[in-house]
Amino acid sequence: MRRSSYGYGSSFAFGPGPLSPALKALIGANVVLFILQLVISGLTDWLGLQTPAVLQRLEVWRLVTYMFLHAGIFHILFNMLALWMFGTELERVWGTRYFLKFYFVTGIGAAVLTLLFSLLPFALAQSLQGYNIIGASGAIYGLLLAYGLYFPDRPIYMYMVFPIPAKYFVMIMGVIAFYSSLSVSSGIANATHLGGLLVGYLYLKGARMRPLEEAKYWYLRWKMNRTRKKFDVYSGGRANDWNRRVH
Repeated sequence: MRRSSYGYGSSFAFGPGPLSPALKALIGANVVLFILQLVISGLTDWLGLQTPAVLQRLEVWRLVTYMFLHAGIFHILFNMLALWMFGTELERVWGTRYFLKFYFVTGIGAAVLTLLFSLLPFALAQSLQGYNIIGASGAIYGLLLAYGLYFPDRPIYMYMVFPIPAKYFVMIMGVIAFYSSLSVSSGIANATHLGGLLVGYLYLKGARMRPLEEAKYWYLRWKMNRTRKKFDVYSGGRANDWNRRVH
């Protein structure tokens, strides 16, 4: 739920707007796979994320397919709701191509980090090797992290009641995932949640570390400063919006 204001008035609206073709495709794929899980026995075991299957039998497709499987109706419902709520505005900012790239990078990256974590010599970590991990939550948490960085002061109505700035909402979700992952029983999916947050942060931070683009930026700024000295105009610069892409 968000507060919107256009023109001369303001109003409260539920959701960020209609579904884009990209979101329709992602949500449709998740729904189709969820239905197939219900009718095809063993599909979840064949497509879910399992450490031995990926590292020993090299069934690498599981790094992608686990993102489209869910454990129940509420699991898929809340994941798809979050995908719509946070993904819509990010796609408007990034464009469809970059949005889909970010979605799959964070989802696959969360899976890879989960597998690496399961190899650590700790009982909590090694317990993950015996589980079949499913769900889009790794990518969803990546989108949540990006939303908090792009719209830090945008109010998010937690439980439809309490308005919380997006940056604090992301922190709360991260802390919950971290502490939940400290127990063997509840840390299965939360390790993947944390992986999605970490991969999303590193991916967005890495987007700013491009030498050629940095050199071009400073060259253009130098030219603008020369123009300012000649014609007494204001020098430009980039907004603090985490490398916003215009499409």
